[in-house]
Amino acid sequence: MSIQYKEIIEKRFISSILDELTAGVDEVGRGPLAGPVVTAAVILNPDRPIAGLKDSKLLSLKKRTYLAQEIQEKELCFSYGRAEVEEIDQINILRASLLAMQRAVAALSIQPNYVLVDGNYCPSFPCEAKAIIKGDSLIPAISAASIIAKVKRDLEMDDYDRLYPQYGFAKHKGYPTKQHIAAIQQYGALPIHRQSFSLTGGKR
Repeated sequence: MSIQYKEIIEKRFISSILDELTAGVDEVGRGPLAGPVVTAAVILNPDRPIAGLKDSKLLSLKKRTYLAQEIQEKELCFSYGRAEVEEIDQINILRASLLAMQRAVAALSIQPNYVLVDGNYCPSFPCEAKAIIKGDSLIPAISAASIIAKVKRDLEMDDYDRLYPQYGFAKHKGYPTKQHIAAIQQYGALPIHRQSFSLTGGKR
């Protein structure tokens, strides 16, 4: 099957289900050295469209925060999932991310007919599901999930910043920046640091 034909089939599949009860799912926090991976599942309300949805990484903090509030006011339902640092270290970050996605969908007050997940990997769900590469830029429900998951995780990292101000979590959100790595080298690892990652930057 040619790449062009596969793209046509995928577009037709997505178009055929977007009018159905479809949940978009995304995760935030696979790359950081510290903190949980947080996921969100969102079923948008077609009667209450939201303008400006896109990949959360492409939005300013102000715009992302505004949209997160609008999403939570207008959606049919949304929920969060998560995997803690201990789970990430026990089963690895990919499996933990997929587990957190399953938890988000299971927590929805309305169970979807379809699930669309951002990325290359799709965990098993009780309904039909599909992974969409760059889905957070293509599918509004995934964009919405990306936005609210990032806002939630960022707020948690701000809380950690107040507990451990010398590490700078409010600035880097746990990602392996020079500032973060230098703080680990100077002050040592915290309980919220992922021991399965190289704490000098990246996964082991």
